[in-house]
Amino acid sequence: MRHALYLPPFGELADPAVLLTIAEDAEASGWDGIFLWDHILRRDTEHADIADVWVALSAMAARTERITLGPMVTPPVRRRPQVLARQAATLDHLSRGRLVLGLGLGVDTSRELSAFGEVTDGRARGQILDEAAELLCALWSGEPVDHHGPHFTAEGVAYLPRPYAGGRVPLWFAARAGARRPVRRAAGYDGLFPIEVDERGLRSMLDVVRAERGTLDGFDVAVRANELSLAEPEELGVTWSLTAFFPDHPLDEILAVSRAGPPTS
Repeated sequence: MRHALYLPPFGELADPAVLLTIAEDAEASGWDGIFLWDHILRRDTEHADIADVWVALSAMAARTERITLGPMVTPPVRRRPQVLARQAATLDHLSRGRLVLGLGLGVDTSRELSAFGEVTDGRARGQILDEAAELLCALWSGEPVDHHGPHFTAEGVAYLPRPYAGGRVPLWFAARAGARRPVRRAAGYDGLFPIEVDERGLRSMLDVVRAERGTLDGFDVAVRANELSLAEPEELGVTWSLTAFFPDHPLDEILAVSRAGPPTS
């Protein structure tokens, strides 16, 4: 079982210097990773200060040597895959292969889609996510890509360098309880990030993954430990336990947790 901090880069955490301090402290104290929320707007009643996730993660990668880093999760509905592929490959090289790219449908609770004229229909966002993931993997192959899909085009292009390890950046996908299609999507890649799920719901999700893959071997399951209490998470198939913080959480408490190191049980 590996342990990570899960942080919203809003408010005081929108200060890149604060995120760097947390990353350095977390690595020194034995944490295995740090994942950042990826949002560009928050509700009017919440913090207006928001850090850019990719710039923040790049700085954190440059100041650490061991911990896994990544956005959790990035919605391709507001990211062009050709740009995202470049950003991810570059960050993967900067971190020497420590990047995990979390992907999801995105949400519009803070108007971060509708305020900019992005697609808000859930089914359409699912189609965009599927096509974007396919195109990301094709671009990371280093081979010539000719893609003419309903949402994206890549005509006769080849991207180099490939990701650091020569394959592709690991892709984890978010899925909410009761949503089978997102779980099947995750099963085709490298990991699952369950959201708002209880133990029964998680077991059901992992049954779907097993049915699709035949096994959980080589597949990551990252749960928010504060949200989901499990007696035997590793036996269930959980590989990452995320200690999650939410907007307005006191910074001194976040710093104390990062410096104390991961839980022992």
